[in-house]
Amino acid sequence: MLFNSIDFIVFIIVLFIIYWFVFNKDLKKQNTLILLASYFFYGWWDIRFLGLIILSTLIDFICGIKIDKALSKNLKKKYLAISLFSNLFVLFTFKYFNFFIDSFKDIYFSITNLIVGVQNIDIILPVGISFYTFQTMSYSIDIYNDKLKPTKDLVSFSAFVAFFPQLVAGPIERASNLLPQLLSRRKFNYEQGFEGIRLIIWGLFKKVVVADNLAQSVNKIFENYTDYNGGELFLGAFYFSFQIYCDFSGYSDIAIGTSKLLGVELKSNFKFPYFSKNIAEFWRRWHISLSTWFRDYIYIPIGGSKVRNIVKYRNLLVIFSISGLWHGANLTFVFWGFSHCLIYIMSEYIINNSFRFKNNLQKLFYEFTSGIITFIIIVFTWIFFRSETIFDAFSYIKYIFYKFDMPMAFRMNILVVILFVFLEFLIRKNERNILFSNDKVINIFFFFSLYLAIISQSVNQSEFIYFKF
Repeated sequence: MLFNSIDFIVFIIVLFIIYWFVFNKDLKKQNTLILLASYFFYGWWDIRFLGLIILSTLIDFICGIKIDKALSKNLKKKYLAISLFSNLFVLFTFKYFNFFIDSFKDIYFSITNLIVGVQNIDIILPVGISFYTFQTMSYSIDIYNDKLKPTKDLVSFSAFVAFFPQLVAGPIERASNLLPQLLSRRKFNYEQGFEGIRLIIWGLFKKVVVADNLAQSVNKIFENYTDYNGGELFLGAFYFSFQIYCDFSGYSDIAIGTSKLLGVELKSNFKFPYFSKNIAEFWRRWHISLSTWFRDYIYIPIGGSKVRNIVKYRNLLVIFSISGLWHGANLTFVFWGFSHCLIYIMSEYIINNSFRFKNNLQKLFYEFTSGIITFIIIVFTWIFFRSETIFDAFSYIKYIFYKFDMPMAFRMNILVVILFVFLEFLIRKNERNILFSNDKVINIFFFFSLYLAIISQSVNQSEFIYFKF
């Protein structure tokens, strides 16, 4: 079920009425309703994969209790290993098995000139599997590290794992934030509900008006990149940068807004990343729930940055490579993560060795130029993310410089991007006050945004990009 569909609108209206007007005085019934609604929401795509979520839920629910009750460190490790192995096994089988088999066959053939008889498996990637497996693993790890106490309420825990607003494409929630809210009584708050509706409208504007309109040009350019000049190719990469941002952050806004309608607060997943002055800042602002997950559960445990530089760079390489692979079973994603790692290290070196500013004008000039350079670099790295193969990505970049000319087509979408950047610039200083203001001008803007979203939706409807990750 797509957020940008009539089906979802009907679904959320019915759920909202039952949730607040029928079960408003019974927490257990509210949580049961959330759980059933979440399973219905997910089963809308393919009901067969509900079994994977239920299996993951039961394993981590039991392991969490066992870890907490275990009297020895070794026994705690045993139950933690069961939890992690079961989640990673499911994730590996459905998402990465064919990728590693193909990679092994290619390497083996290049060395021995012999063909391996191992067959790939014909399998469908379950929607959102990378999100909910990471969410349940963090629960077990936090209990093991004594940062969290397990719950014995299976319904509430199941609702935490399958919570439909963020189930398919995040943000990746921690049990320490979401689970206590599900275990506590919730009362309808008009202001919170109003904020939720605003965020849903803003997210729909990003997705339907900006991302889906840009997608048409992006698809034409990337699928036929040899037919366009360098200016048009750069424009295609430029458009994709805003397509993927508006698509993904739009989903997060709708998810957070929908949660608010249910009296639940999710953490922000984006903080205006394209206004970053370096790649490190970009990753503090982009897909925050994933980057902090890798930081807390992998980067810091293997040493983090409080080690020798060579070890720190190794740790960064591990994190960025895994981050790339998390996005998809393709070498393009791995190289995308690797390129960000190299840029991260270089930008850190530049920052550590940059000169001191003599006045505010020098500082302003530095921040402006570094912001422009950072954004251009990010645009080029997105080419690897969007391309089908590494060869296509490098060819795409080569053609940008090889036959550069001013773009003759696809220029109308620049107006959409300019409008969006202007709006982002206005709200980036104080997002909450502007987005949730009762000012008449702001209200007119939201009604106009909703109107544009409805008009655009009637022309084109597409899934969110991160559904396949």
